[in-house]
Amino acid sequence: MNFRKLGNTDLEVSAICLGTMTFGEQNSQKDAFEQMDYALDKGVNFFDTAEIYPSPCFEKTCGSTEKIIGNWFKERKNRDQVILASKISGPGLSWIRGGGQQYSEQNIKDAIENSLKRLNTDYIDLYQLHWPERKTNFFGRLGYKHKEEETHSFKGSWNNFEKILITLEKFIKQGKIRYIGLSNETSWGLSKFLEIAKLNKFPKMMSIQNPYNLLCRTYEIGLAEISIREKSGLLAYSPLAGGFLTGKYRNNNLPKNSRQQLFANYYLRYNKPNASIVIEKYFNIAKKFALDFAQMSIKFCEIQKFVTSVIIGATKIEQLKIDIESVNVNLTEEINKEINDVQLIYPNPCP
Repeated sequence: MNFRKLGNTDLEVSAICLGTMTFGEQNSQKDAFEQMDYALDKGVNFFDTAEIYPSPCFEKTCGSTEKIIGNWFKERKNRDQVILASKISGPGLSWIRGGGQQYSEQNIKDAIENSLKRLNTDYIDLYQLHWPERKTNFFGRLGYKHKEEETHSFKGSWNNFEKILITLEKFIKQGKIRYIGLSNETSWGLSKFLEIAKLNKFPKMMSIQNPYNLLCRTYEIGLAEISIREKSGLLAYSPLAGGFLTGKYRNNNLPKNSRQQLFANYYLRYNKPNASIVIEKYFNIAKKFALDFAQMSIKFCEIQKFVTSVIIGATKIEQLKIDIESVNVNLTEEINKEINDVQLIYPNPCP
């Protein structure tokens, strides 16, 4: 396994992070225990979850993933072997504290304490804001429209960055969380959090968890520079583009119990007009160099200088084994050139 520093902390996290959002929906507790046992045995010391998981997110299953992880910690008695990341939900889900803005002091307090209870732990290593409260683009939206009057009317309903950092600092001092990070954030959002933290000596955002894969490399446009210069690295989620970069959906295949077969209406991001053309080109590169397509796709993410860790999730243990083995793949200059040549012709087909 390869390891990297989380931000400018002393934590060495594995280059592969175990994503857990299928635990409690597509994966039973028994499945989840098997995955966590295997990952830990292979050197994966970094697990990521969220209070709203599993995903797709439904009221009846909300919190199930954290409970499963907590049961595993209780049974295995190995909490100290895992660097654990979780997230507080952003606004919009009616069953999460009423569905309004989420980053007030009381809501953050409730979220942390409930996560700690479900996780059977007294601390979370990395605590992340799952998505912004303010009106902005995330989850692949394009065409940002900024209207001053809308901003003024919206402004009073979202908690400002300084207030959020002051609140998070309280819980760091209490020992309930160790470090903080962002998820689904923009360049402006990350830079403002970093600027305010630096000016006021508040805790720094050590990471940002955004999508990054061969079909969506928009992170490189602005956020990559910030990640490197400010040591606030990317935790790359969806490195396999929801399974499309494994090749299993090629030629209009729709495997039984796959995420696209079960939840296609929830995951439309990678089902775009040019996606199949580009996927085929990347698949052929993997074939040409005798590489597993999934492993090539994950390794491409891992080797980027702005990436701290790549979050992988699997519904089957066989998939997990293949994905973790990507750390041993070597992408030569020739392979990278061919990948980048495709990107030049079809830039970011699934932003």
